[in-house]
Amino acid sequence: MAATAFLWSIAGLFIKVIDWNPIAIAGMRSLIASIVIIVYLRHPKIHLSWPQVLAAVANAGTMLLFVSANKTTTAANAILLQYFAPILTVFIGSAFLKERARWEHFMALPLVAAGMIIMFSDELGEGKLLGNSIAILSAVTFSFYFVFMRMQKDGSPLESILLSHWLTAGICLIISIFLPLPQVTFKSLMAIAVLGIVQMGFSAVLFSVAIKRVSAIQANLIAVIEPVFNPVWVFFALGESPGVHTLIGGGIILLAVTSASVISAHRREGAIHSESELQPEVCPRRLKK
Repeated sequence: MAATAFLWSIAGLFIKVIDWNPIAIAGMRSLIASIVIIVYLRHPKIHLSWPQVLAAVANAGTMLLFVSANKTTTAANAILLQYFAPILTVFIGSAFLKERARWEHFMALPLVAAGMIIMFSDELGEGKLLGNSIAILSAVTFSFYFVFMRMQKDGSPLESILLSHWLTAGICLIISIFLPLPQVTFKSLMAIAVLGIVQMGFSAVLFSVAIKRVSAIQANLIAVIEPVFNPVWVFFALGESPGVHTLIGGGIILLAVTSASVISAHRREGAIHSESELQPEVCPRRLKK
């Protein structure tokens, strides 16, 4: 899940390179990502169950709403409000999955919120009511996406991501008809290829593996480290050193998420060890027979 968040984080850097309308970027990125997923799956199992469809709709909604939020409010507001999702997942996951948040999650949530506020304190603005509302709505769909994907932990949740990219590409294609044609350059083609193949395609495969092994709240909490990596990419690509607030806020987020993940992993290992000790020993005489 951490690797997924790491790949998600390259979006900001590569989107800056592409001088296209955000709708065109989102549509082309999803189209390329869907090809990557099909190549990986080879034979997708599209059964259109409720979890599969709802996860697809929630993910497509999140991508489109986040693009819209970035156009109608400040980028910092859009990111900060979208990552209100882990708090929502505590309640939605409990209702739909019967997965209870543990004490380490409740410990990490306020620290993550504080870290996010510190990170973006210099960039936060009033924005607009519409844009902020759209960003909050994207947090709701983002939370439902994790929950509906987790519902498919015994199946293949990757098909939901495939459907979501088809849906996003289709909607963006229709909207793009009414927008100016993008300027196609070698640089923009390379950047959109990285976004589609790596940032969305490879991350989709990693996410589908991760969500089968960790709870929805834990996965959503780990995803919060995505904006922490953004300044790292900018530093390596453009040489811009992150500010003090970015370092402090990012450090708090990483500490909170890592601590919660380690505690949860330790609990699972303890539970598995306890179960193995409770297994009845097989009689050697019966084995011989």
